Amino acid sequence: MKPLLLGLATTLLVSACATTTSPTGRRQMVGGVSQAQLDQLGAQAFAETKQKEKLSTDGKQNAYVQCVVNALVAQLPAQYRGVRWEAAVFVNNEPNAFALPGGKVGVNTGILSVAKNQDQLAAVIGHEIGHVIARHHEERLTRQMGAQTGVAVLGALAGAAYGEGAASTVNQLGGAGAQAAFLLPGSRTQESEADVVGQRLMAEAGFDPAQAVNLWQNMMAAGGSRSPQWLSTHPDPANRIRELQRDAPTLNGVFQQAQAAGRKPRCG
Repeated sequence: MKPLLLGLATTLLVSACATTTSPTGRRQMVGGVSQAQLDQLGAQAFAETKQKEKLSTDGKQNAYVQCVVNALVAQLPAQYRGVRWEAAVFVNNEPNAFALPGGKVGVNTGILSVAKNQDQLAAVIGHEIGHVIARHHEERLTRQMGAQTGVAVLGALAGAAYGEGAASTVNQLGGAGAQAAFLLPGSRTQESEADVVGQRLMAEAGFDPAQAVNLWQNMMAAGGSRSPQWLSTHPDPANRIRELQRDAPTLNGVFQQAQAAGRKPRCG
């Protein structure tokens, strides 16, 4: 029975997956989970984080972050603009942030002392939203599901294939698994891609794309002799800064067009 289930689940998983092209032209494997499942997992991971972390009650901080999120979201493709995006500010000195499928954004207070202005904060949040619209979470889960074995996982896959498995899959991947699967850093390829997507998004929203360079210079300086944990999971900071510096002039026209069209965020 187990070999039969394994063969069935493998066939179903392969048939469910698809090769697509990312926003930068990279080939990626997706389709292991549906958008509804991704949104459920994102909501679950967000709820877990809010339970574990202390939420900021500073109204000014929360409004500032939500303002930047709203400005960026307004420039997303239609399927992402239609989602009600929720932002939360966590009282945590680690300079970190994340975005999840289903319209969830988390920002640590520690990033607010590193991002010196709204443009730099937009660079951080734009990068994180870039992961969502480049389907990085879906790509990562698809790969994980392809590598997993075990009757429980096979059952979840088989159930999902027959249209009954949304809740089952969430349960199988739930608990700490949902948070780990979504909040652990992506590959360096994904991180570099999120930089490209995020820098363009911030320019389209009317934020200065050159400020992404300043943001990462601040991040390096904040680390002192030891890079912040967030930096350690990303591409080499010096290379990243060079790439952002390279792309900023090409996005200046996009930024100027956004400003001319009246997209001039005033978040603080």
